[in-house]
Amino acid sequence: MSQLPTFLVAHGLDEEGGMPVTNPATGEVIAKVRNYAASEVDAVVQKAEAARHGWAAQTAKVRSSALRHWFDLMVKYREELALICTLESGKPLYEARGELDYAASFAEWFSEEAKRAYGETIPSFATGKEILVRKEPVGTCAAITPWNFPLTMITRKAAPALAVGCAMIMKPSEATPFSALALEHLAREAGIPEDVFRILPSEDARGMGEIFCTHPTIRKISFTGSTAIGKLLLTQAGSTVKRASMELGGNAPFIVFDDADMEAAVEGAMIAKFRNAGQACIGLNRLLVHKDLHDEFVEQYTARASALKVGNGLDEESQIGPLITDKALQKVEALVDGALAQGATLACGGSRHNAGAQFYAPTVLTGVTQDMDIARSEIFGPVASVMRFDDEEEAIAIANDTNYGLASYFYTRDLARAARVIGALEYGMVAVNEGLLGTEVAPFGGIKESGLGREGSRHGMDEYLEMKYALVGGLPG
Repeated sequence: MSQLPTFLVAHGLDEEGGMPVTNPATGEVIAKVRNYAASEVDAVVQKAEAARHGWAAQTAKVRSSALRHWFDLMVKYREELALICTLESGKPLYEARGELDYAASFAEWFSEEAKRAYGETIPSFATGKEILVRKEPVGTCAAITPWNFPLTMITRKAAPALAVGCAMIMKPSEATPFSALALEHLAREAGIPEDVFRILPSEDARGMGEIFCTHPTIRKISFTGSTAIGKLLLTQAGSTVKRASMELGGNAPFIVFDDADMEAAVEGAMIAKFRNAGQACIGLNRLLVHKDLHDEFVEQYTARASALKVGNGLDEESQIGPLITDKALQKVEALVDGALAQGATLACGGSRHNAGAQFYAPTVLTGVTQDMDIARSEIFGPVASVMRFDDEEEAIAIANDTNYGLASYFYTRDLARAARVIGALEYGMVAVNEGLLGTEVAPFGGIKESGLGREGSRHGMDEYLEMKYALVGGLPG
């Protein structure tokens, strides 16, 4: 409790009998927070619906200024927000600082885009008539966010909604509500009306999801999480024909072609795999290495993975934090043990780490094949599965052999190959010679069972706007 910044404690987090939030690195309860019931959502929605009209009526410049002030406050409280993020998610402090910078970038970007929600005029089909296309806010929106990036997932959804004049009600993961509540507090300081942006922590994920999707006043649902839950929410949202954005599971391939820069590819694969202890939806899941580079690559990569420092995220030297829950650790353990039983070879790691109950050692497996469970599942842990391939055609076939289509990566020095592979990969995002692709200026999202819609960029703002066609007659011919 004493580790939490004063402004967050003053925001009403330490409630007797509330929902306990645990530090995954130590197992200790950080503090308790109010646990909202699904039955409380309707009153919040009605207030949001009433308040959003006044917010939408403000000029774009006013909304822009409020979002810019929100950004400035995030920068001002960078260290405090990073500390909160590390305490509840377990990620190393340097990663939490990086996440805060990324989260703040969405508030800054959409503060600028708020003034650029342009409509259009269309050349008319007849004299005396004018065709106008207006862009108007969707209305009151709801969002459900995960624990792995508890700061970024709030701003990436809330900032575009607020920029265009929507209200946003959000349920953060029960594992990481403090980051969301801290951002809510700073939003109020920035001048964003209380009822227009609400954070509702709750242990009742199922109940909250159902009411978000079926409430007739809520016009849009945004969700980041598993594909299974996303499908359920889409089914429920269909009952009210609600707009939906879904960022779901991934099974990212990372292809190292025979002409790749070895050093750069190893570095990129380290970033793509071990960021946030492998708990990232766009993280490397299958590492495909050309047969001519395979052995040397594995040697270098294993040496780098083995040298990673595992420990409490509050230790400035830590590079790998804990998995979020014991259940998550058991899943990773089962996938690794299953792969070894199916014929994979252990290059390093492969067991729990003595840093604490929820830590798993950075692991590299070789000899992985596409029919193994670990190659078809989203690992969500610090485990790299290395697969060997013979040629470009085989690499593409393996990469695309999945129901998912979120992020993909490949390394090559051949520009013609780069163009071919970009076109051939069935993914919403492709990184060429880069191991990190997230940025506020580009559209983030997937295809196939990895989701619907895009976040970030100008396209992310369109997700919260409706087009209204107006035909104006009676004009001079």
